[in-house]
Amino acid sequence: MNNLQEIQEKVNYDKIFDCVQCGYCLPVCPTYETMEVETHSPRGRINLVKMVAEGKAAIEDLKDPIEKCLGCMACTTVCPTEVQYGMIFEGAKQVIEEHHVKSAAQKKVEEFVFDSLFPSAKWMGTLGNATWLYQKSGLQKLVQTTHLTALTLHLSRFERVLPDLPSPFERAFRKRRVLPDYKLRKTVAFFTGCVMDGVFFKTNKNTVELLRLAGAEVLMPKEQTCCGALHSHSGKGESAKELAMRNIEAFDIEDVDYIVNNAGGCGAKMKEYPQLFEQGTVWHERAREFADKVRDISEVLVELDGLTFTNSIRRIISYQPSCHMTNVQRVCEEPRILLNSIPGIQIKELERPDFCCGSAGIYNLVNYDESMEILDLKMFDVKDRRPDAVVTTNPGCLLQMKLGIERHGLQDQIEALHLVDLLIEAGPLPK
Repeated sequence: MNNLQEIQEKVNYDKIFDCVQCGYCLPVCPTYETMEVETHSPRGRINLVKMVAEGKAAIEDLKDPIEKCLGCMACTTVCPTEVQYGMIFEGAKQVIEEHHVKSAAQKKVEEFVFDSLFPSAKWMGTLGNATWLYQKSGLQKLVQTTHLTALTLHLSRFERVLPDLPSPFERAFRKRRVLPDYKLRKTVAFFTGCVMDGVFFKTNKNTVELLRLAGAEVLMPKEQTCCGALHSHSGKGESAKELAMRNIEAFDIEDVDYIVNNAGGCGAKMKEYPQLFEQGTVWHERAREFADKVRDISEVLVELDGLTFTNSIRRIISYQPSCHMTNVQRVCEEPRILLNSIPGIQIKELERPDFCCGSAGIYNLVNYDESMEILDLKMFDVKDRRPDAVVTTNPGCLLQMKLGIERHGLQDQIEALHLVDLLIEAGPLPK
């Protein structure tokens, strides 16, 4: 097989021709809006991929446009020909990754981050415990005062918006099986996630409590691992496939109705697991069965209809949807149904709620300036609504909105929180 044939296979060349270059994607693409260059639009990127696959352009020409794409998939919601942009995008990422020459140091760092850190519950727990110590010991204040974290990847901005983390004791004694107090409605397995469990452990704890109160038995398979989204979006397709297989194995041992998550990006990746395997294979069928069970926490709570909220939350709320929850999972109404069930709440919809916040996994770390341009557009929308809080359903979005609030000096006026944490604050009780 020659080089062009390999590239064509990886970028799903046959699907490129579904794009008729109509331009419907242009108004919804955040990077096209901020960069105002055709190559940073969905149709422009697809055309570049086509040229590379036909040997009419170099892979290097593709690198910047593809790496600057958020992967928000907003283009797929308006495309009249239903172009499979996600498959083309991830294939292009893989081609770029395989042809990119890296230093030995860069390889070592990536090996640790993608092969050791994110897939390991132990490593993520250790990171969480270290952050707890960093916060409680007073070291955080010292570092912020001396601006030490400003030296690397704008970390000073991100570490200022981290939530208070739980103690190692609280992490160590989490139950792996929780039973409802009243009528059992469903048995579910909870996908804890890597970043969610490492950084937003309390949100995970609140998720389990909501499910329990709503009438679900909750199981947490110990062998579960990272969903693989960050790997796919970084061109590491084989690593994503291996992680998918590990998760399918981990959750296959439990006879559950649903596999529940509380992170829009993770849920989207798990629903896409069948795309990682060749059709007709055993693993493709297992991935399909797995994906059919994947549900966002909001979907399950609305279906169970087992909660009533007793605390009046007299606040103005704006909801910032997760792109992957909206554009890939197609979960749109359930979070709003839950928000409207909270007494006292006033909801002010953003003018462009489906416009990406600029987080996109680790996009805001590796493409910081571009990410901040997009975030500023989002924050102008937020400020026009003047809410007391911005609610979202994904860890990356949550950190990004916290960063936007801090960046615009609104810490004393607006908070950002996960939908799950707001629902707990609203005093849920079984019906």
